[in-house]
Amino acid sequence: MPYALLALVASHAWAQAGLPQPDALAPVPTQASGVSSPTTLKQVFDAAWQRQPEAQSRAARQEAAAARRQAADSWTAEPMALELASQNDRLNKNRGSRELVAGLAMPLWLPGERARTGGLADAELRATASRVMAVRLRTAADVRASYWQWQRAGIEQALARERLSNTQQLAADVRKRVKVGDLARSDQHQADGAVASAEAGLAEATGALAFASQQLRVLLGSVPVATATPVAEPVPEVPADVAALDERHPAVAELLDRVDVARRSAELTRVQTRGNPELTLATSRERGVFGEAYQQSITVGIRIPFGSSDRNQAKRATAQADAIEVEGQLRLERERLLSELDAARIRLESARTQLSAADRRSQLARESRSFFLKSFQMGETDLPTRLRIDLEAVDAERQAARTRIDLAAAISAWRQTLGLLPE
Repeated sequence: MPYALLALVASHAWAQAGLPQPDALAPVPTQASGVSSPTTLKQVFDAAWQRQPEAQSRAARQEAAAARRQAADSWTAEPMALELASQNDRLNKNRGSRELVAGLAMPLWLPGERARTGGLADAELRATASRVMAVRLRTAADVRASYWQWQRAGIEQALARERLSNTQQLAADVRKRVKVGDLARSDQHQADGAVASAEAGLAEATGALAFASQQLRVLLGSVPVATATPVAEPVPEVPADVAALDERHPAVAELLDRVDVARRSAELTRVQTRGNPELTLATSRERGVFGEAYQQSITVGIRIPFGSSDRNQAKRATAQADAIEVEGQLRLERERLLSELDAARIRLESARTQLSAADRRSQLARESRSFFLKSFQMGETDLPTRLRIDLEAVDAERQAARTRIDLAAAISAWRQTLGLLPE
């Protein structure tokens, strides 16, 4: 059966089942209830990303990081505190003694603390942005895998329906010829057996489609109901400088920024050897007894906390351990990416070769099917041969359709390995 006719049969079958059409076989995009639904891989990814918690908390995290950076620009290590005090002798002698004190306590930066705090805030701001990009890439990996699996399952179900339709037509033709004595009842049994086999294959394909649809529903909240002919993502070029790719890859960039945060945290702990000193500026008005004039005085003081070596040593050790751990993760991630690059490139080349071979096989199978159909109608070919040729033709169509999806999935995997989002 020509591929265009196969697409028409598959489209009709999907409409009867109330399921979304597979992209590879849907000639015309449709919409349900007048509501635009995600159709392309990029649209599916965009819809899935909006449901992610990281996307919803992105603005708040960026605001928090910006606030930390603004706090690092302050002239004091902590907000200033206002101190008020009043003293009198009303409860004992009541000679009119009065004293009012008002002052400000200003926590001061330790030497080098302000610059290192600002550097840490900048690193955290970059780490927040790179973390979002890394999560987007991980979401893209889930969407790509689920999307192409859904497309593959849809094609399998459409082809299973087409095979069932063909076997039913053949069984009906055999039944007529058995009645007139052209074929034996054993041929009728073989034709009915082929129908039963096709029904089982359709049931299996429908179950696989339901599972793939559920996986996609987890990401989107619903299964796309409007699809167009799937278009593979553009094949990117690998940069000549692998080091540049390493720096641009979101997974590596996230770890690089985390390493920077850990290192700057360790540097900050080296200068935070004690609590922050406080500068106190106060003014007071006082008198000794009734009738005396109030006297004004100004007090300037400083409070210097003692250091705690055990507590600071624990903070430094924790920061250094975090830095060592993230650096180890970065090394392993780089090794993993290089390995996946080779595997994805080989998979892409293999998918292209398989598609070329599958298209040739499908064309030959269609031609052979046409030859043997005429031969069977003329009585020159027996039923088992006809059934075998039909089965081979359906298998060839399935392989060709699957290989097209496999090639598109291989391109997506190649882009995923390079750290590129769906397009």
